[in-house]
Amino acid sequence: MTEKISLKTARRIVLKAQGFSEPKPGGNVDRRHLKKVLARLGLFQIDSVSVIVRAHYMPLFSRLGPYPQSLLDGASVGRKRLLFEYWAHEASLLPVESYPLMRWRMERAERGKGTYGALARFGRERADFIEAVFSEVEKRGPIAASDFDGERGSGGWWGWSDTKHALEFLFWAGRITTAERRPSFERLYDLPERVLPKAVLAMPTPEPKDAHRELLRIASRALGVATASDLRDYFRMSPGDADPRIAELVEAGDLLPVKVEGWTNKAYLDPNARRPRKVDARALLAPFDPLVWERSRAERLFDFHYRIEIYTPAEKRVFGYYVLPFLLGERLVGRVSLKADRAAGKLLVHATYAEKHAPDHTAEALLGELRSMAAWLELDGIEITNSGNLAPALLDVAGSASIAA
Repeated sequence: MTEKISLKTARRIVLKAQGFSEPKPGGNVDRRHLKKVLARLGLFQIDSVSVIVRAHYMPLFSRLGPYPQSLLDGASVGRKRLLFEYWAHEASLLPVESYPLMRWRMERAERGKGTYGALARFGRERADFIEAVFSEVEKRGPIAASDFDGERGSGGWWGWSDTKHALEFLFWAGRITTAERRPSFERLYDLPERVLPKAVLAMPTPEPKDAHRELLRIASRALGVATASDLRDYFRMSPGDADPRIAELVEAGDLLPVKVEGWTNKAYLDPNARRPRKVDARALLAPFDPLVWERSRAERLFDFHYRIEIYTPAEKRVFGYYVLPFLLGERLVGRVSLKADRAAGKLLVHATYAEKHAPDHTAEALLGELRSMAAWLELDGIEITNSGNLAPALLDVAGSASIAA
């Protein structure tokens, strides 16, 4: 008989799986903390937008509090790196141990499958040019697209030059990888054998079905309880690749079918998932945090309708340009439109909104997180605008429209 799980229990399972049930470290945050969060989540999504801070830095802050960003930077460079970059849930940083699990995707990309249509077409039509670019990386790497003589973007697909197309094709195919990124966030490409730990490169390549099963296990551990769609989405797997493997994992007892209160579709529980009696979380979340990156899941779990409005015309935005959900206790209780004004040394709070179920102490708790974020970003203070239904209470607890961090 399929177990029935209340929505409240499902939330607690998910928050525990995502690392929100434990207090944030009181002292220095080091590689041990990074490894623990990485083991829980399995990846950090990368995004180039830097309104506050680039997205891949945020999941650690949300779970650990202030930490040196150099910790994540250092884990992403050198032969002793902990992380490598590849397409997983969009562009992502993954633990190097997961490298063999992505080789099936690399092999498909080299055959022109599993990538964006225009890139696959470029791979077919410009094979000789791609090989020439590969030879340059082989000779000159680490190298950026902008380092190729005479190459400049000329409109079209994101303004990419032919060289950038070739580099991206080679990256998808696993023939090159990211050695590091410049301060401008531009990739420096090199050969995997000059970038990744030798022990990782020597690991055997699993059969695609075995890799798919393991990726689904990672997703299940990170999500706690999830639908088949949630599990597929974590590493952007197709139904054809994932659904037969989900059935096999159920048969093996590695996924437990459950019914979650209010959910239409069948769900699956990680058999090792913990069920805390209470979760007392407090965190600001990036739009690309795995707790909220699948918007329909955020609605199912938290009754929280969330969309990023960066590409929405200003006059049509509901909450703001770059809005972070606020997790308090076991619920998403609000959202905050933020910007880091580094020139002025201020964390700008453009607007704050509370959900209908937000508790009375939401403004006070949010102010604490805003102060923590400002200190982490080395900003001198917080400037709060009286916009949104939570703003008056936030200004009241802050005592001023401009306060010290």
